[in-house]
Amino acid sequence: ACGADKGSDSSILAVEIDRSTSCALDGMLLADYPGPKAQIHFDGLTQPEFFCDTVEMFSIYLNPEQARRVSAMYVQDMAKADWDNPKGHWIDARTATYVHGSKRTGSMGPTIASFASADDARKFADAEGGKVLRFDEVTPDMAILDGGALHDQRM
Repeated sequence: ACGADKGSDSSILAVEIDRSTSCALDGMLLADYPGPKAQIHFDGLTQPEFFCDTVEMFSIYLNPEQARRVSAMYVQDMAKADWDNPKGHWIDARTATYVHGSKRTGSMGPTIASFASADDARKFADAEGGKVLRFDEVTPDMAILDGGALHDQRM
């Protein structure tokens, strides 16, 4: 798995999403859904793969079959980005602090909120519930893709 690779390549910058940016996993348009977005830059590719939810990024990154080398990963700082229409505020996914299990949802239902500051993550968890985690504390069982807009069987 690529989980053993080193930190993000600082020469690779986050790419901003636009109205046509779609999710690498399910084709959903990122701009149509709330909550934190993510992008993974793989070695040898000129454009990142985008994800409409941080849960998707973790499900790919933590998958034992994931063998592609990751050169950089970015998530959005949800202390600064608008939850309902997040744009910009990209931060290194590996140095971000996360909140798992809050009341807030993203495109895939329950999400893993991302923050540049551990203090902001704690404030969010105090207000919205959930557990504050470092990147290396997020486990595969927290990144199961079984809910949300695409997978909601009630629709």
